[in-house]
Amino acid sequence: MISLTKLNGKRFMLNALYIEQIESFPDTTVTLTNGKKFVVRETVEQVAALASEFYRQLGAFRLPEAGGLNSERE
Repeated sequence: MISLTKLNGKRFMLNALYIEQIESFPDTTVTLTNGKKFVVRETVEQVAALASEFYRQLGAFRLPEAGGLNSERE
């Protein structure tokens, strides 16, 4: 879950797994896979960073460390 802020200042938690797209209209709009939309105070980049960190915590996208694939075999 990621913590976001609605335009009225209220904080809420959103399951980042359901984010389909993030757009700026100029306010940041987060569209979920079910079509529901949330307008938030955070920037597109901030929401994307929060979602990326959420995925990292889940281990959903395990990327090789700085040494690349070969360093894992050594």
